[in-house]
Amino acid sequence: MSLFGLGSRNQKTFRPKKSTPSGSKGAQLQKHIDATLGSGNLREAVRLPPGEDINEWLAVNTVDFFNQVNILYGTLTEFCTPNNCPTMTAGPKYEYRWADGVNIKKPIEVSAPKYVEYLMDWIEAQLDDETIFPQKLGAPFPSNFKDVVNTIFKRLFRVYAHIYHSHFQKIVSLKEEAHLNTCFKHFVLFTWEFRLIDKAELAPLHDLVESILQL
Repeated sequence: MSLFGLGSRNQKTFRPKKSTPSGSKGAQLQKHIDATLGSGNLREAVRLPPGEDINEWLAVNTVDFFNQVNILYGTLTEFCTPNNCPTMTAGPKYEYRWADGVNIKKPIEVSAPKYVEYLMDWIEAQLDDETIFPQKLGAPFPSNFKDVVNTIFKRLFRVYAHIYHSHFQKIVSLKEEAHLNTCFKHFVLFTWEFRLIDKAELAPLHDLVESILQL
């Protein structure tokens, strides 16, 4: 996404960038996202375009936010290590344990980088599953699609929360705070527009979230 382009030093992503769902109106909706983001009006950019299907819009944006978090976290992988971050926390009050309900059913305590690795693998598996994110034009979305999207966004928020609480000074020293703040503002406005994350889940970054929503 052109608005969120990073300098060449930071092109290292945590994993390969995911493509927009090709079957749907993915490419067309992606162009709409790019055009509205280019205007700088993030509130406008998150709104469902007139006449478009809500699930298509959620699908394209889910891929987009997944890629954004990948790029951001990718700049921190040498600093976010098992030694530096032995648990996945967001400040002293919040710790996240990993479970995917399939391979790991009981939540386990893991380091922050391991949590993010599990999370990105899990999201990638959802995005690659055509019964959840259909690729063919006109293929139906599953009845629980919104629930899957909600869980993806809830867990992506945890990466933002960890970055802000544990690595913000490093982000500042890398001169990436403006990029981080813009990405997070876009994320918050989108999740708020479509009620994707329960407000209690946003507590680790409550003040920052409130300041974004009140602008």
